Amino acid sequence: MSSDNSRGDGGAEGAPPEQLAFIRESVRKARAPRAKPRTWRGAALAGELPVARVLVDKGVLHLDRYFDYAVPAELDADAQPGVRVRVRFGAGRHRVREGRREGGGLIDGFLVERLAESDYSGPLAALAQVVSPERVLSEELLGLARAVADRYAGSLADVLQLAVPPRSARAEQRPSPAPLPPPAPPEPGSWACYERGPAFLQALASGGAPRAVWNALPGPGWSAELARAVAATLASGRGALVVVPDGRTAARVDAALTALLGEGRHALLTADAGPEKRYREWLAARRGSVRAVVGTRAAMFAPVQDLGLVAVWDDGDDSHSEPHAPQPHARDVLLLRAAQDKCGFLLGGWSCTVEAAQLVESGWAHPLVAVRERVRAAAPLVRTVGDQDLARDEAARAARLPTLAWQAVRDGLRHGPVLVQVPRRGYVPRMACARCRAPARCRHCAGPLQARDAGALGCGWCGREEDAWHCPECGAFRLRAQVVGARRTAEELGRAFPAVPVRTSGREQVLDTVPAAPALVVSTPGAEPVAEGGYAAALLLDGWAMLGRPDLRAGEDALRRWIGASALVRPHGDGGTVVVVADPTLRPVQALVRWDPVGHAVRELAERAELGFPPVSRMAAVSGPAEAVAEFLGAVELPPQAEVLGPVPLPVTPVAAGRPRRAGAPPPGEQWVRALVRVPPGRGAALAAALKAAQAARMARGSGAAVWVRVDPPDIG
Repeated sequence: MSSDNSRGDGGAEGAPPEQLAFIRESVRKARAPRAKPRTWRGAALAGELPVARVLVDKGVLHLDRYFDYAVPAELDADAQPGVRVRVRFGAGRHRVREGRREGGGLIDGFLVERLAESDYSGPLAALAQVVSPERVLSEELLGLARAVADRYAGSLADVLQLAVPPRSARAEQRPSPAPLPPPAPPEPGSWACYERGPAFLQALASGGAPRAVWNALPGPGWSAELARAVAATLASGRGALVVVPDGRTAARVDAALTALLGEGRHALLTADAGPEKRYREWLAARRGSVRAVVGTRAAMFAPVQDLGLVAVWDDGDDSHSEPHAPQPHARDVLLLRAAQDKCGFLLGGWSCTVEAAQLVESGWAHPLVAVRERVRAAAPLVRTVGDQDLARDEAARAARLPTLAWQAVRDGLRHGPVLVQVPRRGYVPRMACARCRAPARCRHCAGPLQARDAGALGCGWCGREEDAWHCPECGAFRLRAQVVGARRTAEELGRAFPAVPVRTSGREQVLDTVPAAPALVVSTPGAEPVAEGGYAAALLLDGWAMLGRPDLRAGEDALRRWIGASALVRPHGDGGTVVVVADPTLRPVQALVRWDPVGHAVRELAERAELGFPPVSRMAAVSGPAEAVAEFLGAVELPPQAEVLGPVPLPVTPVAAGRPRRAGAPPPGEQWVRALVRVPPGRGAALAAALKAAQAARMARGSGAAVWVRVDPPDIG
């Protein structure tokens, strides 16, 4: 004991000498705190494979490559391929001290591989830190990310930001449970309703890789059928991945899988779970603890081991398109995974997209459809109300709903809930002249006028109120609603049926389920809740609003939304009725009446083949200020047979406080243009490579305003 500790006063602050002795002994035994070195100056390098090839987290195209770093001996054990690291990036070539490159800022990255020597002849900077020894980036995931980046003319770092979730230290410290043995192959169940359904399940259970486009029967049975396909894949000892549009749909598949297989065989990846739980589920799949994953858009990159099946439900939903760069689509990513892993592929939905029809027509996938008798037995009765019916209907001229719709609501409420689908949320989103139907515009900024809850008329862009509007086309002073919102519709129906409860489901509040008791459920497209026992009837209002959109996919999207709502209605034999307010001569309306989405998609595909539109051709959109777009198109070396359409002006984005800006959209108030570049089939990879090279060269020079490039844009006008 030292002389300091022998003092009778107890040492510092009167502490007993025994306490100081214990403290010093504990300090001697404690591990020295591990500092985060800046440069590892003078540190010895790893004896074997002293070079680490790192992908830095810089999502700029001209830095879309690997960089070599030296591996200090102290980090040798943890610095394995696939781990997260931190490195110094941006040091100058001449900032070298004691043989080690120094300077630059700390940046995250992934260690891709270890090498014996580097291709770079100069001195290397050292790895600053191994963030975690968890190997989160596998060779398969890296190859998939590179394929996605090349297809969409993006950077590998941007794709990995989408593929690998943020780290949670607590989730990594928790061990994942041991994997369960493969289950027994499931019975065909309702798959027997489809012509090739049992054969598809048998192929999955025997280790095959069937590829199919599945047109599901209307009703709630699709989730159980999807669960049986996953169970058949697990029975073969392989993994399965299912991607759905939203969390509500994922919860239904999750419940179906739990009911069929029990707990512990699959992971659920949705944003609702929170970062830590979602990362823990992701790690369970990466470590092989679970062989099946169900999730929303981000789950398309889930690291399922020994993949045997990839499935996507309702591929036409906008939620499957990633808004962040390089904006991949879940369907295309799963197609790449099916080709890369040589596994089965299942694209399902009540409706059918043109891309799905192309997969069948090309012979790449087989159709999974039910015979017409079963479709008619499962589908509701669909009735139409067109312009001629409205002209003869006195009630329709005075009120918003025609007589047929009122009768369907009244009869349906005797037996259960009634669904009312409205194309827009809110009160009265858009107004027009009552005489000539010209859109009502603001006198100050030419923005659209809309009616608010209090009845006042105001601009949707600048917010100014309008109390003396008149039509500049015909001089009339009366206004009518172009599209009535969901809340206004709920008010009207509430006054018409005062004894019936009215529920709304939309952007502000999305309902998951509603009871079987009589009620009016007013919903926007995609937010329809599931009714216990199915809806007794459904009204599809303002069909012209969806069909009249200036977009190539307007008819396809309208039919998909109508079928999605009608599939929740009881079969015709149980009294289920659907009334659609739209011109009955239009092709999407006729497809709904016949319940023939596949035939509609096949005809759409034939027309697009004649016109050279996607998906028959590959297309990219280049948008930005007019001078920047012209400069970009002049510099890019497009492949042979490429055709440039445009540029054409884009609509000016209104200045609205609190409204998020869409990726690639012009800044509020600025005038941008967009050009479309089209190439024939087989030249899509060359187009993406040319656009990526031109964009990388432009970024390296730092020239001019930003130009947005998007390959396979979902909306092309």
